[in-house]
Amino acid sequence: MQPKPAELDARATAIGAGPLLQVSGLGKRYGALPVFSGVSLQIAAGEFVALRGESGVGKSTLLNCIAGLDRADEGSVSLAGRPVHQLPEPEQARLRRELLGFVFQAFHVLPHLSVADNIGLPLMLLGRPDPARVQQMLDDVGMAALGGRMPSQLSGGQLQRVAIARALVHRPPLILADEPTGNLDRDTADKVFALMLQRARERGLAFVLVTHDAALAARCDRSLRMEAGRLLQPETEGV
Repeated sequence: MQPKPAELDARATAIGAGPLLQVSGLGKRYGALPVFSGVSLQIAAGEFVALRGESGVGKSTLLNCIAGLDRADEGSVSLAGRPVHQLPEPEQARLRRELLGFVFQAFHVLPHLSVADNIGLPLMLLGRPDPARVQQMLDDVGMAALGGRMPSQLSGGQLQRVAIARALVHRPPLILADEPTGNLDRDTADKVFALMLQRARERGLAFVLVTHDAALAARCDRSLRMEAGRLLQPETEGV
């Protein structure tokens, strides 16, 4: 049975007493090559956390392991008290649909769907299509008149905004965003960041934001840094 819309929206502010996200001793290897190890962190509902570090240190892989899109080799991940790492793939997929929004660095929009249909896809998968909410998201990311276009007709910056709107449209309690402003000009990046921050404050959504943008990271509640396969908490001053 699909959860009722009101129940799904309420999860953003009523996940439970404990941390929304709990990561403990997480490690990932590719063959004998370690990507990261011993990663532990807690994210509370409504918290906005930046994750920084040089390219190739495993930030994107860490997000994928948290979401269950990639399987860690050690450690555990719990989302809203549910052990993501122990769930079979169908249960992980259901958990992602209900509780996660993911902004991919490579967009991952579906080329055969219109902009509006791409944004509305999470709602369709949950069995609760809502054209009015999709249009509101188009308005919020500055693409109000572009819902009927196809992805091939958009610029890289526009595709990035579609990906952000899609992650937010079903109001999940946790957003994992991999360089969500990396393809945007400064003015648009600031506006999109302000939108995400507003959603965090209004609805209690939590964000883990991978970014190289020091100015945006400084506006987050916390800024963490990955370095040499380890997560430094808090980010070391001056790096």
